[in-house]
Amino acid sequence: MNLKHKTMKKLLLMAAVGMFFGCGQNQKAGQEVKTDSIESSKLIALSFDDGPNVTTTVKMLDMLEKHDVKGSFFVIGKNINEESAVVMKRAFDMGCDIQNHSQTHTAMPQLTAQQIKDEIEYTSAMVEKYLGVRPTFFRPPFIAVNDVMYENIELPFICGIGCNDWEPQVTAAQRAEMVIKNAADGQIILLHDFEGNDSTVAALDVIIPTLKEQGYQFVTVPELFKVKNVTPERNKLYSNVLTD
Repeated sequence: MNLKHKTMKKLLLMAAVGMFFGCGQNQKAGQEVKTDSIESSKLIALSFDDGPNVTTTVKMLDMLEKHDVKGSFFVIGKNINEESAVVMKRAFDMGCDIQNHSQTHTAMPQLTAQQIKDEIEYTSAMVEKYLGVRPTFFRPPFIAVNDVMYENIELPFICGIGCNDWEPQVTAAQRAEMVIKNAADGQIILLHDFEGNDSTVAALDVIIPTLKEQGYQFVTVPELFKVKNVTPERNKLYSNVLTD
């Protein structure tokens, strides 16, 4: 083998190694939203508030795995500890994204600007501590917002279409019926994975296959914005990326 061939072989080997490690680093960083395999029609995003925990969040992840879909988890900072972080990491490794739902789940309009900043920073820092990435979206507790929040929180605000699944008297069948009835392209579905909310876990066993039959593809919130080519704006609260 002459010098030219040896040099070419070495360059090709280095390029292959670089591609291998580069891909691994991107996956580990979790910062790139890959949407190559996602079609742009009939997309919907499942999102879950109030975790992480080692009970209901686990059941929710089991249900997502059963149906081979992913979702977005808006976590409360005070709920993140060594045990619940393992569950959060499982969600992340499944392709779910982890977003910010404040530190204490306090209605933020009653807080000062600095308190608001502290609430956001605490949760973002805790997510970064365990996952190595920071949240890119924020869901206000109780969907309560004011101008002070918009001025002091840099993350885009996310709402969603819910099914009153925080109310125990709403059955799993009723939750599923509401979500399916109100489903639309570009929509974010707002659900909860707080401890004991097993009716929503059961509802997902109906929601996911039914919406799949209707032609919906399940994506995360960041994927929804990216595929629909929507840049989230400040001072807006999104429930559907196409209509809000």
